[in-house]
This record gives sequence, structure tokens and C-alpha cells, in this order.
Amino acid sequence: MEPRLQRRVQRYGWDLAASEYEALWQAQLAPAQAGLLASASLAAGERVLDVACGTGLVSLQAARAVGAQGRILGVDLSGQMVDAAARRASDSGLSNVDFARMDGEALAVPEGCFDAALCAFGLMYMPEPGQALREMHRVLRPGGRLGLAVWGERARCGWSAVFPIVDAEVASEVCPLFFRLGQADVLARLCEGAGFQAVTQHRITATLAYTGGDQACDAAFVGGPVALAWARFDEGVRERVRARYLEAIAPWQEEDPDGRGYRVPAEFVLVSAIR
Repeated sequence: MEPRLQRRVQRYGWDLAASEYEALWQAQLAPAQAGLLASASLAAGERVLDVACGTGLVSLQAARAVGAQGRILGVDLSGQMVDAAARRASDSGLSNVDFARMDGEALAVPEGCFDAALCAFGLMYMPEPGQALREMHRVLRPGGRLGLAVWGERARCGWSAVFPIVDAEVASEVCPLFFRLGQADVLARLCEGAGFQAVTQHRITATLAYTGGDQACDAAFVGGPVALAWARFDEGVRERVRARYLEAIAPWQEEDPDGRGYRVPAEFVLVSAIR
């Protein structure tokens, strides 16, 4: 997919997903986000950039870590995500965090002005993740820290069937390179290519727990990376892709007191580095 079109698809797709994203994904992504923040070792008074901040799940935790004397800037391509993040910050009483709509591959901020840069589950959607990493390198001060999280190997993420199922219904692939950064040491090598040093990588095995088929499907289609395609499907197509997806995750269905839930395997890759 042509990069400009891919950015447009991601922007409008996440605009549509913004209202449902937090409820469907906050708990599922929490282990990786906690690991990311721990590796960043944020300290009081620091300035931190959160790229592809979404609804601010990482930004707000970072704001608490750096305290009133610190400052967080969360940026995202989706205006609806940025608006949701700003509301969350206001509701939480946090005044040391700002949000702006901005392309992670072209950061409109000065060189060397941040102590740490974070990006949780955003690089997979960018047409040129290497360029985004070069931009994060540019805006960090010497010695500044980088913290990244992406999904791991496709074969270890049971929900990955959503992509070929949706791709069968649309003219082009929705997220053609989604799992590439989770392969082997691809992300670590990209960081080194962008100029980072002391690059470390580790993997986290996780389980995505859903109370039933409706919640599992909503996470995959309504509040996730294929939201734009889902919004354009008629009811017949929606029924077809839901049925195919539930069939794909059927191996992880289990009986529970409240019905038939799902415990879908997943893998995260965390990378840390220094400018």
C-alpha cells in the first residue's frame, strides 16, 4: 500500500476505533505497557515523548512517574485518539501532560528536547518505522532512553487471523507489515540502524481474555486496527467475518461461570535503547 494512503487509512481507522479502544484493550495491553514503562526508568522532572499515544494509556502513567516538575507530550495521527487522551488527562487531574495530533514519522518538535521517548504498539502501523525511529533518536538528548512495544511473532498471536479474514473482503491488505517488527531481532536491528546504542530486546508471553464471542469480535473489528474496514462492511459481510474469526479462535474457547469465554495466546516484544 502506498505510504500516504496507509497513513490515511490508519488515521481514519483509529478515529473510528477511539471510543471503544480503551474498554477493549486496556487490560489486554497492560502487561506490555508496564514492562515498557519499567524499562524506561522515568524519573521526577523528566520530559517524555509518547509516540502513537492513542487514548493516553501510557502517557498518563508516565505523567505520574515524572511528577509535577516533569512534562509529557503524547502525539498520535488520530485526532479522535488525541481528544480522548486529553479528556482522560483532565478527568485524572493531571496538568503536566499535553497531547497533539502529529505524524510519528515527522515529529514537529525540536532536536534533543526529551529525556525519554516511548512508543507502545504504534510502529506496526507506520509505513516507514525506521524513519519514525530516526525521528525519536533526533528528539532525544544524548543519553536519552527509548522504550518500544510491538506485537510478537504472528504464529504466537492467536488473534492474528483477523487480518487475512478482513483482507479477503477488501481490495488491498489492511495492515500488510503488521507482524514484521515482531520477527526475530528485526526491531532491535532497526533501532541500531537509526543510531541507537545499548539495544536490548525481550519477549513477553501473554493471554488475551474475553468474556465471550461478542467481546472478542469487538476487540478485533470495532476497537482495533481493522475498524475502518469494519465500518464499511454491510451486515452480511460482518456476519461472515465474525463467523470466520470465531472459528479461528475456537481452539482457545473455554467454559466459565458466566458463559463461554476465550483465552487467546499473544506475544509482545519490548525493546529499550539509548541515544
